[in-house]
Parts: sequence; structure tokens; C-alpha cells
Amino acid sequence: MALAESFYPTTSSPLLAESDAALLDLLTTPQWQGKLKFSRRDAALDPLMLAAASASSRTTRNHYQHDFFPGTAAESTERVKRAVEHTTQSQERKRMAYVSRQGPRRLRLQNQNLVGGKENDSPLSPDPLKSAENLSPTVSRKHQFSSITPANPQPATEVTSLAGQSPPPAIEVKCMARTRIPTPHGPVFLHLYHNNRDSKEHLAIVVDPAQYTDNSSLLAPLIRSRSLDAVWSDDETDMDRIVRGAYIGKLSATSQHPSRPSHQPSIMTDTIPSPLVRIHSECFTGETVGSMRCDCGEQLDEAIRLISRPISLPDDASSPRTMLGRGAVIYLKQEGRGIGLLSKIRAYNLQDLGHDTVTANLMLGHQADERGYEIAAAILRDLGLGSELGEGVRLLTNNPDKVQALEKEGLRVAERVPMVPRSWRDRSNSKAGAGDAELDAGKVAGVTMIMGEAVKGEDLDKYLRTKILRMGHLLPLYLADGAS
Repeated sequence: MALAESFYPTTSSPLLAESDAALLDLLTTPQWQGKLKFSRRDAALDPLMLAAASASSRTTRNHYQHDFFPGTAAESTERVKRAVEHTTQSQERKRMAYVSRQGPRRLRLQNQNLVGGKENDSPLSPDPLKSAENLSPTVSRKHQFSSITPANPQPATEVTSLAGQSPPPAIEVKCMARTRIPTPHGPVFLHLYHNNRDSKEHLAIVVDPAQYTDNSSLLAPLIRSRSLDAVWSDDETDMDRIVRGAYIGKLSATSQHPSRPSHQPSIMTDTIPSPLVRIHSECFTGETVGSMRCDCGEQLDEAIRLISRPISLPDDASSPRTMLGRGAVIYLKQEGRGIGLLSKIRAYNLQDLGHDTVTANLMLGHQADERGYEIAAAILRDLGLGSELGEGVRLLTNNPDKVQALEKEGLRVAERVPMVPRSWRDRSNSKAGAGDAELDAGKVAGVTMIMGEAVKGEDLDKYLRTKILRMGHLLPLYLADGAS
């Protein structure tokens, strides 16, 4: 007995120490008698699960017999029945579909009453021809429109009234400022125009160095803006006119002669060639970045260069045999053939995928060419170019649409002068053994990033071929192969 007690001691056995007895009691006690520090979660878990099941629209087979709402047994049975029927019905899976909140471009234009125009053509203010805020406050608003040249004295474009819409008003332009800009090809006069059709600031780059000379030696009329030289208010000062650019001669600290509306001399002669004019659309990538996807930067520089060259007079003309070059570049803010810079960048990505410039525009929901030339015609008329009362123009372009657009607006196009890309002309001249010393690449400065160099490359050739084959530009394709 003593031996068994030594192997299986009890709590009352003298062989166990007090601490050993406490440990033995802890291990052999069927239930913990100490104080709980944390409450048990199983007691609260079941109500949470039942509440979640009751809040759901679907009742599972494990919860449908529970009743969580007070009421009669009949009501409880009816709720259980509806829950069972809901779970037995076939649940069709809803197919997710992308629904565009932006309607087609045609509908957006109709909602904005811009049918036939552009989304960004709406003026920002009801008075787009008002003077800039930094001009003299002496100009009275009631006299501002007195000097605006009517852009459409002859009805040239028929406007169809759609759904009761009134036809757009006749385009009116006003030259807000003019200044002298020295360029590598000679000085030019930069004119900034406002109009009542859009909120853009279109420009006119006028090449007419004869304005620096004495009027008695003029061989041709000066190219001046009528709206700029007009009187804007009765109380305007000479300094107000000079600040906006309404002056004659060369402006300096010692020469300050404001112009007058009747200052323009009347000189008309058939022996003087018509001024050379280019209608150019803005191209940020080609003119500022120097992109070789297009020849826009080269065309702008080439146009100013050709207009600035001396003009050879006919043999029967009085001496001298040459006169200073004269003409203008109408610079319109219609990037990417009217689609805007954003769509133009996206079109470039489509071109990298293998599409040409026309197809890329169509894939983006635009037309191949969305440009308009009504504002350009109004600016030319304000400068006295191309109208019946003024001179005809020699239009520097390969695009027959420009010729038709100006003639439709009532302007007289005396001649179309082609613009041959410099790279194509260099190929022909190299095979023919002739060249243009002025256009020796890298030696002639220019007015854009391209300067006097020739744009060349595979992207440019594809772009030019597309304009010829798909847009009808008048440029012989054999020049691309270097044939003379």
C-alpha cells in the first residue's frame, strides 16, 4: 500500500508539496473556475448571424425557419413560404453592358445648335469683337462696331435653316492690333483679328516692306487693314491709335505718325502682278516641335520666303524692273485640319497602327478635312485683297478646295501657285543637275523649327501621297521619285 501510494499520490498525501497539489488540481479540474478576462463570442455570434440572414433578400436553408419579427404564427408561416419560393426561383445573371453617356458627335452638335460648325467655335463672350482689357478705356463700346468690315457683302453661302434655327450672322472681323516682326526673310506686319464666329485669335502675316518708303514712289497699293485704320471712337487719341498699330512708316522714338482712314492711296495698274497669298492652318507639331509627319512647318517658312522675294515686272513696265515682294499669310487657328490638337494626337497613334491620315480622322468620328475658310476670306477683304474693289490674289496652295472656297466667298483668285515640297524638289534638281542655292540645307534660316531645311522621311512621303491620292491635292506624284 505504501508502494502504490508512492506512485499514485493524492492531494492529501504527505508526499506532495503544496505547489504540486495546486498544479494537480489545475490539471484535473473539469471546468475553469478562475475569472474570465474576455467574454465568450459564441453567445453573441448566433444572433449576429441570424440578423444578417434576416436582412438579406435571400434566405438560406439553414435560416429560413427562424422568425425574427413579432407577429402571429400565420404571418410567420407566410414569410417562410415566400422565402422558400424566392430561393427556388431561377435567378438569371444580369449581363453588364457599357453604356456611353456621350452621344454621337452629330447629336451633340445639334443639341448645341452648332450644325455645320465646330464644337469649339462658340464664342466665349457675347461680344467677341470687343477691345482687349489692356487697351485704353477711352474707346466707347457704342462705336466699336462702326469700323468692322462686313465679311459677306455678297451672299456667297446658302445656309439652310434646320428645325427652326436661324442662319448664322454674317462674319465680321476686326483687326485688334498690328506690329512689326523682323524675320530671317525680312520684316513683316503681324495682325491679330477677332471675329463674331468663334473665340479664336486668327492672324494675318503681311509682307509689304513698301510701307516703310515714301508714298510717292509706290508701284502698288499698300496692304493695310481697314478696320485697324478706322476711327474707333470720337475721343481716341493719336497714342491710342499708335499703340494698337494704326501708324504709317516705321515706328520709333522719333517717328510716330498715326494713320487715318483716308490715308490709303489709290493705285491700280495691270502691269503689277497680284500679291501672293497663302492660307495656312495652325500646326503645333510641325511648326513648333519640328515634326516630320507633315510639311506644315516647311510650308509656313516657304510661303513667307516666296512672298518676300522681289517681284519681276513685265518688260513693258516702267523702270525699275523689279519691286519689293508683297502678300500675306492668313494664319487660321484650326489645328489638325479642324479636328483640334487632342484628336490629332490620337490620329497619329492610329497612323502608327497602319492607317493613313484620312482614315484616322474618319475612325475618330471626324471628316477628312473640317477646315473652313470664311474667316480667311473676311480677313483678306479687310486687307483689300481679292475683293472686287481691291486686287485679285495669287493663291499659294496645292489644295483646290481653298480656291473654290475663296471664289465662293466672292474673292477673285487670279492664279494658283503650286507649293512643291523641298525634299521632292531637291530630288528632281539633283537628277537634273540644278539646284536652288537659297535652299541649301542647313545654310538658310527660317521662321519655324524646320527653318530653311527640307522635311523628309517615310512618314512625310506617306502623308503627301495620301493628300494627293485621297484628298485631290494638285501635286505630281512623279516628283516623289525624283523624276525631273
